[in-house]
Amino acid sequence: MASFREILLKTKSQIEEIDTISASKLGKGWLFLDVREADEYEQGTIENSMFLPRGNLEVQVEGRIPDKRQKIVVYCAGGVRSALAAKSLQELGYETVLSMAGGFNRWKDDGLKWVTPKSLTPEQRNRYQRHLLLPEVGEAGQQRLLEKSVLLLGAGGLGSPAALYLAAAGVGHIGIIDMDEVDASNLQRQVLHNVERIGQRKVDSAKKTISLLNPDVEVTTYDMRLGADNVLDIIDGYDVIVDGMDNFPTRYLVNDAALLKRIPVVHGSIFRFEGQVTVFNPYVGPCYRCFVPEPPPAELAPSCAEAGVLGVLPGIIGSIQAMEAIKLLLDLGDPLVGRLLAYDSLEETFRTFKMRRDPSCPACGPDVDEIVIAEYDHLCMPHAKVLATA
Repeated sequence: MASFREILLKTKSQIEEIDTISASKLGKGWLFLDVREADEYEQGTIENSMFLPRGNLEVQVEGRIPDKRQKIVVYCAGGVRSALAAKSLQELGYETVLSMAGGFNRWKDDGLKWVTPKSLTPEQRNRYQRHLLLPEVGEAGQQRLLEKSVLLLGAGGLGSPAALYLAAAGVGHIGIIDMDEVDASNLQRQVLHNVERIGQRKVDSAKKTISLLNPDVEVTTYDMRLGADNVLDIIDGYDVIVDGMDNFPTRYLVNDAALLKRIPVVHGSIFRFEGQVTVFNPYVGPCYRCFVPEPPPAELAPSCAEAGVLGVLPGIIGSIQAMEAIKLLLDLGDPLVGRLLAYDSLEETFRTFKMRRDPSCPACGPDVDEIVIAEYDHLCMPHAKVLATA
């Protein structure tokens, strides 16, 4: 029976090794794969490398690195585990795999750049363990969520489920803007609030609920009207905006400001038994003005207070908005950019419609000189709504 040394020598004869200095000079397109254990990784790693312990390699690597043409440099502490990992990757069909001789220890001895990665606490690993099991998320993805920020426009029917699921997922900073107070009539659908909070400001109620759900989340509240005088300052620095507002002036205002700041907006709206979701990613897909060039007359767009809404409907649409926001934050999957997802609860059907950028759009069209942030209350009556979210 062959000894481990004999197996290792045979393995090294079947793979290609690279020294640390040569590895450090590789250009773009190469992925450094750290196959050490978690305690070793936490002490230091090569910047921008992917962490995947050797024991999980065969099970998880194809989910983490789906492209078999990806050029990979595998490293461990001294070069033994990386050699075995490189051989396994070759057997799985990866075309270009190198094992770094001497491993991370020699990398440090050679004075090459390395970093101490941010890591989850034991409590966070327990809280987010179902995320950590997903190869597409993992610890790196969860850490990324904790470093990201989402601004919720409204703490009502759509903002409630979106806030709950974004907070539960561990989005590190959530901003909430709403200038209303909790009313008993809200509780049929606005699940952020409860009977003890009736009469309280919605943003304060929302912050209490989120803080009790996940203490990892920092919550910033804006108990004010969103207007041309403050919209750019409020949205500045957020990674994604989740739109749960219910009126045309605010939607046009947010659209123009998001274009200027290049922040994607996850748009959601509901009406009676129907809802819709799309993502307005500035200059990648259509914007809100491409979607709704002009507001319809007020009589054609009644509010939920006038037409009613099934209470569970915003829970479905708001949850989809949270999913789209997380996909954007993690660069995961195919967000609803250039697509409108329409949901009919009575038929229990989803339909997807393609949307394209309008070449003559006054906001994102190629001939637009400058976007001017202005109030748009004159576009429709104050009570006019479209697929209202309240």
